[in-house]
Amino acid sequence: MRARRLIARANYGPTELKVLLQAFDEAWEIIAPHCGANFLAVHATRLRLANAILGLARENRKDTEAMKEAALRLLNFDHQS
Repeated sequence: MRARRLIARANYGPTELKVLLQAFDEAWEIIAPHCGANFLAVHATRLRLANAILGLARENRKDTEAMKEAALRLLNFDHQS
């Protein structure tokens, strides 16, 4: 999908890209069940998540879990409760 390609084409090395893509995939696993079936809504949410991950990449490209949690907070998604 377009959101994953957006991350994959970012200007980072293979190690950093692996972390970014893993953070995206793990966050999406949490978000996806709550998105419904509307293709446009799902696509928009995936793009928002990808952009959140890329924005966070400037700060921390090594900690998948921290990046995932920060992205979920940026999208106002509280999966803890």
